[in-house]
Amino acid sequence: MEDATPLVPGQTKLVKAKTRRGKRFLESRAPKAIEDAKRCLFLHGNQTSQITKDVVTDLFQLKRLEGVKFTRKNENVRPFETGGETSLEFYAKKNGCPMFVLASHSKKRPHNIVIGRMFDYHLYDALELGVEQFKAIKDFGAAGTAAQVGNKPLIIFVGEKFESVPALTLAKSLLLDLFRGEQVDKINLAGLDRVVMAVALDDARVQLRQFAIRFKKSGGRIPRTELAEMGPRLELSVRRYRLPPSDMAAEAMKQPKLGKKKQKNVGSDVLDGKVGRIYMPKQSMDTLGLSKYKGTKRERREAAEARKKPRAEGAPAGGGGGGVEASAPGPDDE
Repeated sequence: MEDATPLVPGQTKLVKAKTRRGKRFLESRAPKAIEDAKRCLFLHGNQTSQITKDVVTDLFQLKRLEGVKFTRKNENVRPFETGGETSLEFYAKKNGCPMFVLASHSKKRPHNIVIGRMFDYHLYDALELGVEQFKAIKDFGAAGTAAQVGNKPLIIFVGEKFESVPALTLAKSLLLDLFRGEQVDKINLAGLDRVVMAVALDDARVQLRQFAIRFKKSGGRIPRTELAEMGPRLELSVRRYRLPPSDMAAEAMKQPKLGKKKQKNVGSDVLDGKVGRIYMPKQSMDTLGLSKYKGTKRERREAAEARKKPRAEGAPAGGGGGGVEASAPGPDDE
């Protein structure tokens, strides 16, 4: 009996589905041209504070349909330290979450929130934010329950710092992925029931607020719109951030070529529709083989018969037996 070939260290094993359910599960994890809504993992570090716990609870409430929340403390989860992302990547892969929100607290970095993303379940980028001020959803009373879970929000970014400061540019990208949900082509206006507004106060501070949209009677067809703050209200300070490596960023930004493959020498015209172009080599009319029509064949046959006719009317060819010629009777023969 032959020994099994050992696997090369670091070699990935191709997993094949044995059931239809397993096949659907693997297809859901496979790369897609249009991604689904990013699931987010909410978890706590080794030490947390009550403020960070409340922040994570409110963020999870906004993303309940696409989120997973851990309630216990998780040690050795440190995205900004070497080797500290191993446990985080394992939890993200196990729960199918390409995003995470980590709450922690220490004397050096009090009330700390880390928002990050994964690519192929490896840490892609991360942003560390400090909670300076916080007002929970429950403190806004009935206004905090005005929006329905699952509806898409309007997201507004105020301030040119989101385009010029690298840390705030990363914050804008992370907040968009966190709140926008699933990408759709059309949306019902009745489903837009809240507005998320992020304001860049300066190079290192961001204010995050959320408003509920209320439609009032206006006496016409278009209703009057009012905004009522529903929470959470956050004032965050930017601390550390981690940008993706250049090779990983290039791999993550690749996009598949959608649509039909372009055909050579085939185009379209408004009047003619589909138009093709044919390339022919240079041809000589002397050596060009043309089809022989019946009329051409008849003329050649008549010309050949005309050439043979004078020869048939001439003297016979020599070599044969001589014949006797009879002459006409003269007057002397009578």
